[in-house]
Amino acid sequence: MYILSSSPGVERDIARLERHAPTQDIERLRKAIRGLSEEPRPHGVMKLKGSSDGYRIRVGNYRVTYEVYDDAKIVAISRVLRRNEATYRE
Repeated sequence: MYILSSSPGVERDIARLERHAPTQDIERLRKAIRGLSEEPRPHGVMKLKGSSDGYRIRVGNYRVTYEVYDDAKIVAISRVLRRNEATYRE
């Protein structure tokens, strides 16, 4: 079992999405994030290039980026974004 940790921006990201996204999409997104505590590398996970611990998962039209620290059993959620051409810029 891993501990979920998130940056302050994650709740802001989700709150911003809640204004425009259907409720079932947001619930599915929250369920996928909670599931990372059981399985931090679920089926379909992609490793982020240039990062030793970074991963991303797709949940419908949304992306969740996070880092896994196996030695401390922590999953640190960093961003939750709607998938579009600007999702991975930065």
